[in-house]
Amino acid sequence: MAIVDITIIPIGTETTSVSDYVAEIQKVLKSYQEEKGIEFQLTPMSTIIEGELPVLFETVQALHEVVFNKGIMRIATNIRIDDRRDKKSNMKSKLDSVYNKM
Repeated sequence: MAIVDITIIPIGTETTSVSDYVAEIQKVLKSYQEEKGIEFQLTPMSTIIEGELPVLFETVQALHEVVFNKGIMRIATNIRIDDRRDKKSNMKSKLDSVYNKM
């Protein structure tokens, strides 16, 4: 299982607010959660997604298209991938590891 941190930045919007775009992205993530079994967590600066790597790549592409489908002609998408293969890991276990050390 891999974890992806994704930030999609629309360029050339009418206002500085991006919450409408973020809301649409979260709706698409909900459908991928139901259909493909991914998990996700919205943060103030990005969204974290976990699942099997091929599904995550498919999800990232779908999310990238969301903003274009809302009429924006340019976007910047930042992606970080944590793909650990020596042991099972997920969002919760990574957080628990840190909290247990505090």
